[in-house]
Amino acid sequence: MTTSEIALFVYDNLMKGEDQHERLAGARPLGEAITTPQFALVDLGTSGALVQGGFVAVTGELYAVTPAALATLDVHRGHPILHRRATIRLADGREAETYLLSMEQAAGCRRVREGDWRKRRGAPGATRTRDNSPLVSWAKRRFDPSR
Repeated sequence: MTTSEIALFVYDNLMKGEDQHERLAGARPLGEAITTPQFALVDLGTSGALVQGGFVAVTGELYAVTPAALATLDVHRGHPILHRRATIRLADGREAETYLLSMEQAAGCRRVREGDWRKRRGAPGATRTRDNSPLVSWAKRRFDPSR
């Protein structure tokens, strides 16, 4: 990476194949990346948000962007009002800039439990997994009309 480039971790609709990827047209791809397991990934509908303070390692992609491209993305992401750009540590020890949403802003948003935007419910090609957690099992027994 050159001194005039900044490493940016993206985890939602900015990734390759997603509807906002063209916003990274001038960026240099650096490959897939995973965060440390300190985050939650939430579904905002048309985009996702990374929330610090969770327990999930989030899958995404790393890009080298220019300061001008990062400034344009800051406007698109609503930095610093909606999303806040911050430096995070990735699982492999590298650091990158990314966009975070506060825990308060994410209240009530659906979590992407797998930590992978492409596997969220309703995503093209996403596989549906059964939730057999204790709470779901209890609720199924409690509200089973055959009992």
